[in-house]
Amino acid sequence: MRVGLFVTCLADLMRPSIGLAALKLLEQTGCEVVVPSTQTCCGQPGYNAGERGAAQALARKLVAEFSDCDYVVVPSGSCSGMIKTHYAELLADIPDIKAKAEWLAARTWELTDFLVNVAGLDDIDARFDGTVTYHDSCAGLREMGVKSQPRELLSKVAGLTIREMEGAEQCCGFGGTFAVKYGDISARLADLKCEDVEKTSADALVLGDLGCMLNIEGKLRRRGNSHTKVLHVAEVLAGMTGDEIE
Repeated sequence: MRVGLFVTCLADLMRPSIGLAALKLLEQTGCEVVVPSTQTCCGQPGYNAGERGAAQALARKLVAEFSDCDYVVVPSGSCSGMIKTHYAELLADIPDIKAKAEWLAARTWELTDFLVNVAGLDDIDARFDGTVTYHDSCAGLREMGVKSQPRELLSKVAGLTIREMEGAEQCCGFGGTFAVKYGDISARLADLKCEDVEKTSADALVLGDLGCMLNIEGKLRRRGNSHTKVLHVAEVLAGMTGDEIE
């Protein structure tokens, strides 16, 4: 099984450990993993901003880069949702690429969904001594159907206890360009999310989208919370939370 790992531009630039953790997990399942070195962005920021031409150019590039893969796996509900849900419409008026985009969209999976429902990963070789609470990122939940999969995998991590928060499915306020266009609303949503996180007294917040991670962690720190860890689910499952090098 040949799996293309789309790292995402945000992870590549801001938190490469997410990509490395995803690679480790996929390799543990026995997949042949390829990581195209020319990959950049899925085009979502341009798409959301109405820059259709720029988004199409990036989409065409990504389709070509992953055309020889059986699956494309993404450690992000947002970016996987862009490919799976929006590429067919975005490229519908470009005949030479439309069919290829539809083919790729049908083979695109969010990481935890792929690990559970395609690769069948059962043995999690990781440990986290503490409690975590999980935030359901909007795109992963609503576009990719990701809800039970990360929790199922996290429940297999030695020492880890999941403590659910109120409003786990509520938006954190990031929403890509939404946070820029509607800053006051975004900031209030982030505050509400932080309140829900802190009410659990969990040692760490775990989630599957780096945009949400950066938004919530930034707000937690500005609120004076320096102790709650904010981790990507791939980092926890791969045992790459930082504790192993302390």
